[in-house]
Amino acid sequence: MRFLPTRLPGVTVIEPDVHHDARGFFLETYHARTYQEGGITATFVQDNHSQSSYGTLRGLHAQIQHPQGKLIRALEGEIFDVAVDIRRGSATFAQWISVVLSAKNFRQLYIPPGFAHGFAVLSERAQIIYKCTDFYDPTDEIGLAWNDPDIGIEWPVKTPLLSAKDLAAPFLRDIEASLPIFQPEPGTD
Repeated sequence: MRFLPTRLPGVTVIEPDVHHDARGFFLETYHARTYQEGGITATFVQDNHSQSSYGTLRGLHAQIQHPQGKLIRALEGEIFDVAVDIRRGSATFAQWISVVLSAKNFRQLYIPPGFAHGFAVLSERAQIIYKCTDFYDPTDEIGLAWNDPDIGIEWPVKTPLLSAKDLAAPFLRDIEASLPIFQPEPGTD
């Protein structure tokens, strides 16, 4: 298993070892000790599963008082998965990364607390599951506009299918004062 850092600190791509033979394949999708050794020490408390059709864009979502870290993977189809740093004062504030996750590449993306998450469906249909480090709290959730020019995500879907909530999401600059403040790890500057 490989743990690949991204340019956003803590956001990690995981490439599991997949064992193929004439019967099909086998892989470990999560093993606490292996993930801890790979730098992901989070405790997960909730699993979510969603299915979406081509062109659907979900996000960008986060929680403020009870931020969720997420470990995402695709069970079916392919998604363009995105993490955005929303920690005020962070050197990478408002920067984003994207990773294609698919049922064929078996990749996972770990997004730590303090980041917004969203994805666009690239295949006819996609099913994703994701583990969360805190419970979902609808009263604590915020959304950010998927097409916020201050973030500048280069989505591969130009006219996405959005929920009413995501259509009404504000720009980062309009809610910046309510976002979490970056807290450096102890012993770092």
